[in-house]
Amino acid sequence: MKKLLGILLTSSLALTACSSGGDDDTTATAGAASCAPSSGPVTLSFTSWIPNIEEVVKVWNAKNPNIQVKVQTGPNGNGGTYQNFFNQLKAGNAPDLGQVEYDALPSFRVQDGLTNLAGCKPVTDAKDQFIDWTWNQVSFGEKDAVYGVPQDSGPMALFYRKDLFEKNNIPVPATWEEYAAAAVKVKAAGGSITNFSQSDINQFAGLAWQAGGHWFSNDGSKWTVNFQDEATTKVANYWQDLVSKKLVSTVPPWTTEWDSAYNKGQAWTWVSAVWGANSISSGAPDTAGKWAVAPMPQWTTGGKVAGNWGGSSTAVFKGSKHPYEASQFAIWLNTSEEALTLLNEKANLYPATKTGGSLAALSKGVDFYGGQKIYDIFAQAATEVTPDFTWGPTMTSTYATASDGFKAAVSGSGTLADALKKAQTSTIDNLKSQSIPVAE
Repeated sequence: MKKLLGILLTSSLALTACSSGGDDDTTATAGAASCAPSSGPVTLSFTSWIPNIEEVVKVWNAKNPNIQVKVQTGPNGNGGTYQNFFNQLKAGNAPDLGQVEYDALPSFRVQDGLTNLAGCKPVTDAKDQFIDWTWNQVSFGEKDAVYGVPQDSGPMALFYRKDLFEKNNIPVPATWEEYAAAAVKVKAAGGSITNFSQSDINQFAGLAWQAGGHWFSNDGSKWTVNFQDEATTKVANYWQDLVSKKLVSTVPPWTTEWDSAYNKGQAWTWVSAVWGANSISSGAPDTAGKWAVAPMPQWTTGGKVAGNWGGSSTAVFKGSKHPYEASQFAIWLNTSEEALTLLNEKANLYPATKTGGSLAALSKGVDFYGGQKIYDIFAQAATEVTPDFTWGPTMTSTYATASDGFKAAVSGSGTLADALKKAQTSTIDNLKSQSIPVAE
């Protein structure tokens, strides 16, 4: 990712827009953009990588002749779209709206690239429609601040081969202790309980999130970075033990080999996000009807805590001349039943709204999972994600360093804990090199 400009913003910094106040919809909160309706018809530009997003936008355009949205698609965020956004912000020609993942929002925040929508009534009126922790992802816990509208989320659960567990009389693990015990039995039966990702650190972040890890915090003036807190260390040591005992496979994720391990019954579970349902069904088609979903294993018996892996927001970029109209579109896109249904049907997005899990499309049994209503599990998990996990402003480089360390660990050179220590040092150095204040 392009180096940030090194501007540390605090909650008192005003992000301005070109329009100014008037009626009830235009009252700007301190530090927020003024949000007056524009006079006359408006055309908004919107960049996203959601599959078939054009079809969803077409519905809005048909119903809103005075607020037309021109959509542009591109590669996913880290695949090039974020780089384009940063370049466009620097040049002063960024789109009005853009899709930005939760873990990337802080990068745009420190670069002063986002419009604070707290003065936009369509946004503040919609706050209670979103799951609390997703709202925290777009507000960073700041008072009178909203830097995007939550779009989707990735609550985590346990995908497992129901047929293999039943055939081998292995109970479905409800705790991580039981999961480790099941791993021994699965290995004895000729399989691996799961594939531990050696390169996709987002999954590990979700596991640490569930355990209570806190990698970043900001007191309004300085960032604190800690990948070695008690919870994260516990998770690292747990998976290191499974890796060292060869109770898990370590096939690179998102490869043909990875798909094959699931398709041939070599890997029996996957602790993953809601979107993983489609990854398994597309990557392991020969196993249709043999899978089921259970809640994520817990660190304490009877616990009810879930992790999150993924999720995006619709952000309004700094410099947009139409924050009011942009916020109207963003709210419709991410709260209306019509748009949410289309986003789920066309792109398999899981809504960030409190009622999103009850969409008709998500209330049916899924044939691939033996007719189980799997989304009921994820709807509950979405309410069990702790709200106070914060991402840092240099996640792309952080992920890259951690990934290098994880790859070394699974090959026997060092440990996962070593990798996290190096990632912490590298992240702090990276922040300092960009003149972003860091707590010592």
